[in-house]
Amino acid sequence: MDVFCPDSELGYLRSRTRFVPGEMLRLDEAYRLAHLPLIAPHHPDVIQARPGAAYRMGRHERIFSLVLPVPPEALEKSAAYRELESELRQSPFANKIAWDLLPKRRERLHATICGSLSKDLPYRVSDEERAALRKFGPLRVELRGLFSGNINVGRLYLRVYPECRAGANSLRQLQQILGRPETDLYLVGLFNFVDHLEAVEAAALHDLIQRWWHRPILALDVTALWLLGASDDLVLDARVEDVIPLG
Repeated sequence: MDVFCPDSELGYLRSRTRFVPGEMLRLDEAYRLAHLPLIAPHHPDVIQARPGAAYRMGRHERIFSLVLPVPPEALEKSAAYRELESELRQSPFANKIAWDLLPKRRERLHATICGSLSKDLPYRVSDEERAALRKFGPLRVELRGLFSGNINVGRLYLRVYPECRAGANSLRQLQQILGRPETDLYLVGLFNFVDHLEAVEAAALHDLIQRWWHRPILALDVTALWLLGASDDLVLDARVEDVIPLG
């Protein structure tokens, strides 16, 4: 029987969007700087650039990260995912989702495990690290949905629940192997809003998130990680620089 880490060991509950009854949901500053320029560049609330930030209309220097890939075919075959997408398409805020973005990102769906490993030049995973990852072997995760966070408000995700291996979070164990900071949020970005949500739309989104919180979407056996390089947070120009086997 699969044993996945519970919410108490992950950061999803503390990091979710706080909906206020009767109030609209506004795209936050981080989203308007990094995401909105890429999908709605003429929106009046786009932040084109900000002093001290690398973003210029949503683009930045090429950043390389180690990510957990999500096969689009497996996701699209999931009855639960198809049901979730159908509910989104029939929701009061359906016209504010950038549906044309989905096929553009289809081959690059992922959850970041070790972010910002290097800039401009691809990060090199050492031979010792590769050997340790092979020894660690494949791992199993479960995707659940839907999630809206307290940063990048305007993006909707699926949450990754890693298997609990030897009593510990398996994704944190991978981060330890690479000597990277341990995290407790692993998100697969899927849907993006092109505008703020009115109060009625925000209430409908909150209801949908609540109803889908514990719903499993897809269980995955992960046999390799990607070293992914991208110049924007939606990975529209991303390229897989390396494939690192697990096992």
